[in-house]
Amino acid sequence: MSTEKCFAKGSAAPGPVPNGYIRLYSMRFCPFAQRTRLVLSAKGIKHDTININLKDKPDWYLERNPLGLVPTLETPAGEVIYESPITCDYLDEVYPEKKLLPSSPFGKAQQKMMLELFSKIIPYFYKIPMQKNKGQDVSGLEAELKEKLSQLNGDLVNKKTKFFGGDSITMIDYMMWPWFERLEAYGVKPCLDSTPELKKWTERMLDDPAVKATMHSVDNHKAFFKAYVEGKPNYDYGL
Repeated sequence: MSTEKCFAKGSAAPGPVPNGYIRLYSMRFCPFAQRTRLVLSAKGIKHDTININLKDKPDWYLERNPLGLVPTLETPAGEVIYESPITCDYLDEVYPEKKLLPSSPFGKAQQKMMLELFSKIIPYFYKIPMQKNKGQDVSGLEAELKEKLSQLNGDLVNKKTKFFGGDSITMIDYMMWPWFERLEAYGVKPCLDSTPELKKWTERMLDDPAVKATMHSVDNHKAFFKAYVEGKPNYDYGL
């Protein structure tokens, strides 16, 4: 069973996960859940999707994930896995076709270190538009974001590769992509102007089938994010 519309408090719990499938609990505009959606799509994993209303969560969902966040995976055996990097690593291990993580322990460690670095950048994508919305000066935050993006640009320059893990897309690219897809919605796209290699990376990512399969239009992102900033997110926007 898959539905685009989100399940809210009071909704009936979905039935068991069919054999041969894995279930993703998601939210259509959530960048963290998009990480898992990208991996499911890239690896061609059979799955169904249940979208959750994150402001009015069903009790049955909190029983599965007490944090009440997305993404969450559920197997036919009732096993539950949550937190986006953990769900993605799990999928790469359980479905070994088209591996996204490097095989060497050092290669894996490099990707995890890079993910840690990127996790320090994510808050800027929210702080800048939120403060701008309140009429506050964000020039200092924008300067900090530009500096951090220039470090990512430098990483690509030093590696001389098309993507962050080599010349083909690997896990780390999918872990970072959702926020770059939303740069225009966050109002920070000009921060890419002085990072030519990073800009080329975003253009290459747009050609990827999994990216194409999971992305929303800029207009949809803008409309959802505007409502989110105002504290009135419409999880079913565009349906």
